[in-house]
Amino acid sequence: DCGQYEQSSEHPPVLMINSIDFKNQKNFNDENPTLASVSHDTGPVTKPLDVDISIYADGHVRNDWAKHEIKSIYDSPIMNLLYYGAKIHRKHHDPLAVQQCTLLSIKTGGCSEDCSYCPQSSKYKTPVKATKLLETDDVLTAARNAKKAGSTRFCMGAAWRDLNGRKSNFNKILGYVEEIRAMDMEVCCTLGMLNEAQAKALKEAGLTAYNHNLDTSREYYSKIITTRSYDERLETISNVQNAGISVCSGGIIGLGETPEDRVNMLHTLATFTTHPESVPINALVQVEGTPLEKQEPVSIWEMIRMIATTRIIMPKSMVRLSAGRIRFSQPEQALCFLAGANSIFTGDKLLTTDNNDFNADQEMFKILGLTPKAANFNQGSSPMINKPLSLNDHDNKQQQNEF
Repeated sequence: DCGQYEQSSEHPPVLMINSIDFKNQKNFNDENPTLASVSHDTGPVTKPLDVDISIYADGHVRNDWAKHEIKSIYDSPIMNLLYYGAKIHRKHHDPLAVQQCTLLSIKTGGCSEDCSYCPQSSKYKTPVKATKLLETDDVLTAARNAKKAGSTRFCMGAAWRDLNGRKSNFNKILGYVEEIRAMDMEVCCTLGMLNEAQAKALKEAGLTAYNHNLDTSREYYSKIITTRSYDERLETISNVQNAGISVCSGGIIGLGETPEDRVNMLHTLATFTTHPESVPINALVQVEGTPLEKQEPVSIWEMIRMIATTRIIMPKSMVRLSAGRIRFSQPEQALCFLAGANSIFTGDKLLTTDNNDFNADQEMFKILGLTPKAANFNQGSSPMINKPLSLNDHDNKQQQNEF
């Protein structure tokens, strides 16, 4: 009978709390087991749990997330996601500190891969023209200019499937890494697939991080890329971590995937032995000539769902608001930062696609009260074993984590 009240014309409603016979009451958590504690059970469920996500938003680092738990978070009302994303973000990070990074394409186009979103693939007729590896002076000048503009992380991307047969170019890149690291900048590379020896060489040269995005879920991957497998992706990430380099790995939304695919991708990342140091959240930038050129753009709310969910399940990782940011207004980007993003890419280009205007970004920092985040050199120093899932291992794990 809780909540009864008496009301008269002369007095406001009065809340009447009646006594309760606790001896005859069932335990609240007995009737609502999903609210009792954070469930680590990975057993199958018939539908996503309709729960208050506060039970997951304690900010503790976990590597045993079940897919239904992540889906419960992802499906939550936007206002709850914003609140809990911001709460956890403030627990582990300075909420006003946003890292500025610069990404340079040091070898553009002519890639043998068939990634459906990428204008650098040789399989498609796009405006991007193939070039050779940039010379040392060009790369180092770009790095110095990036540092002057406020970037504390310099990333270099080369449009290759892997480094096999590219010994001369790889040696040049190792030199670039050494020179840029000497500028007191974080150095990141994305050069395609790596073997163990190549990963160790990059570590010895001073590489801070290696970017190798999963792009999407294992289940949807073959719809986007056929020239490499998901397991090959995971193997490179394992080689990077074992070499003591921090991992930068996220994905792209807007490829035609389902919300379940987004959850599955995040589940893969969040159940690594060590969470990626960086999780880039990209919105597809449609490029003429690619198979996805007419794909519907994602909304800001989809970005916020991904960013907040990522922040909640991987609380200590950097969440990088990456490709596609150019489509979002300053207030929309502010919501992304509130949800848990703490990194952007600055400069005219993101590899080959347009990026936000530098002056507009500086104005945004001023208006929102954001501060440039300093470089972090205390990362990726301890090798961690991250055994990639085999196809059979994945099938077994998937059966345990179905929605």
